[in-house]
Amino acid sequence: MPDTQIPIQEDHLSDEEPQFFRVTADMPLERLDKVLAQLVPQHSRSRLQTWIESGHVLVNGQPARVRQTMREDDLITVFEQIAPEDLAFRPEPIEFEVIGESPDWVVVNKPVGLVTHPGAGNWQGTLLNGLLYRYPELAQVARAGIVHRLDKDTSGLLVVARNEVAQTNLVRQLQARTMGRMYTALAHGRMLPQGKIDKPIGRDPRVPVRMSVERPNAPKAAITHYQLLRVGEYMESNISQVSCRLETGRTHQIRVHLASLGHPLLGDTQYGGKILGDAQRQMLHAFELKFEDPGGSGEVAFQAPLPEDMLRVEQGIRWK
Repeated sequence: MPDTQIPIQEDHLSDEEPQFFRVTADMPLERLDKVLAQLVPQHSRSRLQTWIESGHVLVNGQPARVRQTMREDDLITVFEQIAPEDLAFRPEPIEFEVIGESPDWVVVNKPVGLVTHPGAGNWQGTLLNGLLYRYPELAQVARAGIVHRLDKDTSGLLVVARNEVAQTNLVRQLQARTMGRMYTALAHGRMLPQGKIDKPIGRDPRVPVRMSVERPNAPKAAITHYQLLRVGEYMESNISQVSCRLETGRTHQIRVHLASLGHPLLGDTQYGGKILGDAQRQMLHAFELKFEDPGGSGEVAFQAPLPEDMLRVEQGIRWK
């Protein structure tokens, strides 16, 4: 370690000792991120840039800049940071309701606002982290046993496998379209009594975070069956309550399919819905789940009541 005294702020500290590098005459005198990419090639340049921007890299004891040009004899101090994705599969005490379980599976009633699986922007605090905390054996199962997902702001039922054999069995039921998944939704407008929406879904070429049925990228088959339950009025807007049955399970499937009919979900601003009253998120709830028990005891079925916010909206609708 060099003799030079390096002033280090508290928020620069990590569990690891910093690394020190001296810029020598035989090194290309380029911008800092390029130099670091050669010195610590095990990390991507984008990650190194993030470390620089967040103050975890010093040059001659001072916070560095990404485009800062290096000079001979410069001292670079690097405080390596744990990547968010490296924390993704750690147990965390996350609150969620379990409404049924066996040695082979767990049925969860996922609350609104809880992300199912870690991903960009949500590496921690997910249902997966909570499952690993409550059921440590899930660390031995791919994806901690998660078989299918629900959007962050969609509530309701999903099944988690507790071993690899059960996971394979449940995934095959999904692929064979024999797993029963029923949703209840509140949509804008007055819908037809019933229908089948058979429209492939893929990424929206104009807005990558959205899905689309109109000229989508890499579309996949998607089929939703719906049945009108009742119609009413909420804050001067016509509302339809429908039940939806999935044959396939594409990202945002019900939301995209109903919006494609001109009936976006109440509160679903991403697909044209409006926020009204207590409908501050998409009004969609996975209320029923049926599947064949991988343990051989036949079909099992579960239902979950509406969450409080959706129940308040339903109670506030003037039904006709």
